[in-house]
Amino acid sequence: MKIQCRFFASVREVLGTSAEEIELPPEVRTVGAVRAFLRQRGGVWNEVLSDQKLLRTAYNQQMCAADTVLTDQCEVAFFPPVTGG
Repeated sequence: MKIQCRFFASVREVLGTSAEEIELPPEVRTVGAVRAFLRQRGGVWNEVLSDQKLLRTAYNQQMCAADTVLTDQCEVAFFPPVTGG
């Protein structure tokens, strides 16, 4: 399954990217699993997406919970709780 990941505010700044298309393995089926999958990259990915960090998530531009199930070609976004702009 392919998804579009978007990163906003301080998450974008730390990662150095605002968006990325990602091919997910079959076992990655939820928004929370995407977060865990990306943390496996290590380094700043593990730091900024850590479970210790309070982050908001959105699925197809709607706020969502970690257990939200993915669909092919969906959009998943990660951003801090307060995003100005």
